[in-house]
Amino acid sequence: MNPYLSSVGLLCLSNLFMTFAWYAHLKEMGHKPWLIAALVSWGIAFFEYLLQVPANRIGYTVMNVGQLKILQEVITLSIFVPFSVWYLKEPLKLDYLWAGVCLLGAVYFVFRGELAGAVNG
Repeated sequence: MNPYLSSVGLLCLSNLFMTFAWYAHLKEMGHKPWLIAALVSWGIAFFEYLLQVPANRIGYTVMNVGQLKILQEVITLSIFVPFSVWYLKEPLKLDYLWAGVCLLGAVYFVFRGELAGAVNG
């Protein structure tokens, strides 16, 4: 399978677990002590790492660390915004759009060498 697609797919799944580990306890465990929420979050994060580590190893065969990091940030925002709106019932803000535009700029800068190579043949 294509290492770019494998890496992106695994990072998307990893990010779903990460987002739940970091934020679901705010809605689901607000009545529990923070230590219980932390332990549950660590349990969820374990599965995140089972996906994230191979995703980065696969991605590192075709991308550098900076590209992997920016890719992860784009995926994070792409997962976090729907999660916060639908699951946490947070209002959708225009600031998310501006953050996305800034991330598109970051994507351009870290991948511009590959983009230029693809355009020039």
